Amino acid sequence: MTEDLKLDRRGWLCPAPGVRHIRSPNQDRRPLLENISLLVIHNISLPPSQFGGPHVQQLFTNTLNPDEHPFFAEIADLRVSAHFFINRNGRIIQFVSTNRRAWHAGVSRFDGRDRCNDFSIGIELEGTDFTPFTDEQYLQLAALTTVLRNRYTLKAVRGHEHIAPKRKTDPGPYFDWHWYKRLTGWDWRQMPEGIASQRLVRV
Repeated sequence: MTEDLKLDRRGWLCPAPGVRHIRSPNQDRRPLLENISLLVIHNISLPPSQFGGPHVQQLFTNTLNPDEHPFFAEIADLRVSAHFFINRNGRIIQFVSTNRRAWHAGVSRFDGRDRCNDFSIGIELEGTDFTPFTDEQYLQLAALTTVLRNRYTLKAVRGHEHIAPKRKTDPGPYFDWHWYKRLTGWDWRQMPEGIASQRLVRV
């Protein structure tokens, strides 16, 4: 599944096993001549801590039913998206072309700049702050990262928690930055500060 990922000139993954396109309306143009330089990793599960349902794609396409779960009533009016969503089996749904701006980072700051949506690509992993991610997710994330780094001049990768501290906590302590680095070849200077010295929690 991971070896077939390719990005077309319009910023969409080419058809491949384990890849779907579901276009989100929650997107717009990036600022003119903006350089895409940051990769942001998130986690999400809907309802919280439940995996496998259609609710993430419903949230990103503004079709979430607020009556289906008490938590949905709190978030159904949100207008959010990410470029990619990787489920627990490593399958990818792409919601927004990488050439366009997805609404994933919110109020955020990186390298002295606000509005990280302008210059970043967002990847959501199906998961929580309290659950290890799957091997399939890491392998697919690594393959996707390689494709994106070959296309864009990405100079850094961060978690949502690093660009929106105190407001966001994902991908959380169970995301294994060390293994992800080994799979992708990022330099330590491109990774979140302090990751090199952090103790692993992966099980």
